Order: sequence, then C-alpha cells, then structure tokens
Amino acid sequence: MSFRSKSNTLFALLSKKARSFIRLASTPSAAAAVASASSSSSSIAMEDGALETLQTKLCIIGSGPAAHTAAIYAARAELKPILFEGWMANDIAPGGQLTTTSDVENFPGFPEGILGGELTDRFRNQSLRFGTQIFTETVSRVAFSGPVPPFKVFTDSKLVLADSVVVATGAVAKRLSFPGSGEGPGGFWNRGISACAVCDGAAPIFRNKPLAVIGGGDSAMEEATFLTKRDTFRASKIMQKRALENPKIKVVWNSAVAEAFGEGGKGVLGGLKIKNLVTGDISELKVSGLFFAIGHEPATKFLGGQLELDADGYIVTKPGTTQTSVRGVFAAGDVQDKKYRQAVTAAGTGCMAALEAEHYLQEMESQDGKSN
Repeated sequence: MSFRSKSNTLFALLSKKARSFIRLASTPSAAAAVASASSSSSSIAMEDGALETLQTKLCIIGSGPAAHTAAIYAARAELKPILFEGWMANDIAPGGQLTTTSDVENFPGFPEGILGGELTDRFRNQSLRFGTQIFTETVSRVAFSGPVPPFKVFTDSKLVLADSVVVATGAVAKRLSFPGSGEGPGGFWNRGISACAVCDGAAPIFRNKPLAVIGGGDSAMEEATFLTKRDTFRASKIMQKRALENPKIKVVWNSAVAEAFGEGGKGVLGGLKIKNLVTGDISELKVSGLFFAIGHEPATKFLGGQLELDADGYIVTKPGTTQTSVRGVFAAGDVQDKKYRQAVTAAGTGCMAALEAEHYLQEMESQDGKSN
C-alpha cells in the first residue's frame, strides 16, 4: 500500500526511542512431522552425548518463504536438502514473520487472501512433498571457515556436513511495549496494531481511517508516522521534506504512546493515549491503525562473524546474486534484504539461492572430476 493514497487518512507522526520486543507466535496448524534421518542423507549414529552426524549436498537454515522456495527448487533438482526450521528461533514459530500476521492478501495465487500461518503450512508441505528433510531444531552455530567444504551446521543434537548452505533466517520486526500493544486480552496486535504498513495497510479495517506509524527513519517516513522524544527526525532530508509537506500527515513532537485503547467494545483499536514528554500532559489520538516501523533485527548472531555483515547486521551479498562472502554459502530473504522485506521477494531470492547452489555444486563436481 502507498501512503500517498487519495483517502482522507490522517497520519500522526509521533517519535519515541523504542525498545525491541519480539513477537511470540505459533502457526494455526503447525505440522509436527519431522523427516526421518534414514532417508538418502546418510546418518551416522554417535555415542551417547555426541551429535548425530548427517551429510547433504545442501543445508537450508530458515522456515519462511525464502527457505521453503529454496528447498522446493533444490529438492526438485534432486539435491536432497536438509532444512532446519528452528524451534521458536528468535521467539518466532517455524514459518517466520508470516506467522505473526493474520490475513495475507498480497501473495499471488490467493485472490480471497490466506492466513499467514496457513500459507507457511503450505510452504512446508510442498517442501516435504518433494523430499526435503525437515528438522524442527534451531541452528546454534556454524563453521564456514574451512579451506574447502563440507561446511558444518550445528544444532543441540545434530551436526550437518553440507557441500553448500543457504541462510534464510529472516529478520524480526522490532516492537514497542505499552498497555494495549500485545496480543493477549486487552491487546490490539493484529486487531489494529501491526509491524508492516505495506503488508497490512490496505486491509478494509484501515481504509479511509486515521492511522499512525511509529518509527524513526526513512521507512517510518514512507509508512507515515513516527514516535520520538525529540523534535527532529532521523530520516534522510528528502524523506523528512516529503512527510512534513504532506497535508495528510500531522506531526506531534516530543510525545510518546502511553496506551492503546479499543473502540466501543468491538475488540479493535480505537485510539492512543499520548504523553507529552515536556509537560507530562496526556491526550487522546483517535486512530484505527498503528504500525511499528522502528526497524528489524536480522537473525545473524549464530553466524559468529563468519559471513560479511553490513552495519545493521544484514548479510552482504554480491549485487544481483545471493552469493555471500564465503563461496558455497548463499543468503536469501529478509536476512539479506533491508529494503523490500516482502514474502514474495523473499521467495524470489530463495529461488535464486537454490539455482546458484545447484550451479556451484555442479562446478565443484566438474572440478573434482578433472582432478581425479
């Protein structure tokens, strides 16, 4: 959704330095099946207390559209991939950020929309159908520093020796915490509060309604509202200019959200209580939607600095590819994309990663043949 729509929408720009809160979510019908290690990937039983060791041509780390698209392409290419979907990795259920949203209306093929959790279940089932071996375990560390593959991928119970790796662990949207911001009783998460205006802003409950966006940089200016303790923006000058000159945007300086409240017992967001940080006065702002745009945290800590990251912790890839700083290791989805962060773009890079991994493996096999 563009916030330059013709609707008579009031945007309130508030600013506040945010603490990060990560959503704890579960899919509505999470599949519990875990592929047996007795498939074509070789399994070596180890002594008690040691790790079970598996071998594969391709190991995929992640559980969202990027990871499963990579798995589907790789499995159809008979690479027999192993995929670690994580167990509440980064406090999010297998399936990633899609499990934290309700209706998904902008993914092709679902004209009536589809629940985020249901969509991720379909991704998973399609990966399984073509032979992907899925483990509901979280990768704790990796070893990419050897002179040649195999690369090593560790969980608490397994060691995978992989000829190539796709990292598709995503990025977690940062959130604020205040009364009414959660998903439990009295909270309005997914009932007016969201972390993606582009994803959810076109929903019927928001159309022609006053909205607010919380954030601090260019994405907040784009998505259209901001909370800060200061009377200046961190966004680029051009984005500040666009926001300040937009007649549909109202800026409320030196203020913070104190509470979110409902609309007449309907169970949806009705407005915000705003505290002026200079005077301490509390006022009410009637809005039907509140979007957090305070940044994302890429899930890259487990890499231990073995891949090149940018200043924000995202994996750096060679432009136009999914190739990382380590040959044979590829990155797809939001873990390397700080600009678009959409399910469909993540799926696209998952496809790219699988194809590039396949080409890499073919090249390695060709070189081995020549050396023999």
